Amino acid sequence: MDHFSKKPLDEMPNTVSNIQKDIYQHFFNQLKWYEIYDLIEFTIDHLPSDWKKTRHRETLIKLINAVLERENSAYRIIENKIILITSEQEIQSIEEALESTNPYSGVQQHLNQALKLLSDRQSPDYRNSIKESVSALEGMCQKILKKDKVTLGDAIGQIEKQYPIHPALKASIKSLYGYTSDADGIRHAMLDESNLSYIDAKFMLVACTNFINYLIDKTRDHPN
Repeated sequence: MDHFSKKPLDEMPNTVSNIQKDIYQHFFNQLKWYEIYDLIEFTIDHLPSDWKKTRHRETLIKLINAVLERENSAYRIIENKIILITSEQEIQSIEEALESTNPYSGVQQHLNQALKLLSDRQSPDYRNSIKESVSALEGMCQKILKKDKVTLGDAIGQIEKQYPIHPALKASIKSLYGYTSDADGIRHAMLDESNLSYIDAKFMLVACTNFINYLIDKTRDHPN
C-alpha cells in the first residue's frame, strides 16, 4: 500500500492494525473512482511470488470479477488489467487469444500492449491500442506463413491458398486492415487530433483476437 500511495517513510504505518486502518482510510476517503481500480491492479501485480506460481492468483481474479459482475460494474480483470468490457464472449475471446499465443511471444506482446493501452483509465491511447491489435493479427499471419515481412493484406490471400477460409471472413479481415491503413488510419502520421474512441479500440481488440483464434484453430484443423 505504501508503494501505491507513495507516502514518505516517516508516514508509513508500522503495525498490522495501523496498516489496515490506513488502507481503509485511503480506500474509502481518498481514492478517486479510477484509482480504486488502479489499486486492484497494483495488488494483483504485487502478489507474493508463491501466489503467482499457484492457482491462488487465478482464484483471486475470479472472485474479484464475480464481485464486479454482482455489483454491475462494467469492468473486468483480463490478464492483470482491469478493462471496460461487459460481454463474457469478449472476455473469453481475449483470454483465449492470450493463452493460445503462448508459443508466439511477439504476437502475445502486441496483444498485451493493446490491452494495456486500452485499459489506462487516465491516459488511454486508443490509436496505438488499435495498432497493437492489428500488429498482433498480422504477426499471427506471419507465423503461419513463416514470413516476417508479409503484410496483413497480402498474408490473408497467401493463407487462403494453403487453408480454406470462407470468403466473408477473408473479406472481413481485409476490411479491418483497410480501415487501419486508410487516410485516417493508425498506420499513417496524423497532424489532426484523432476521433478514435474506446469503442473503436475495444472493437479492434476483440475482432483481432477472434480472427487470431480462428486462424490458430483453422491451421490446426487443416495442417499443411
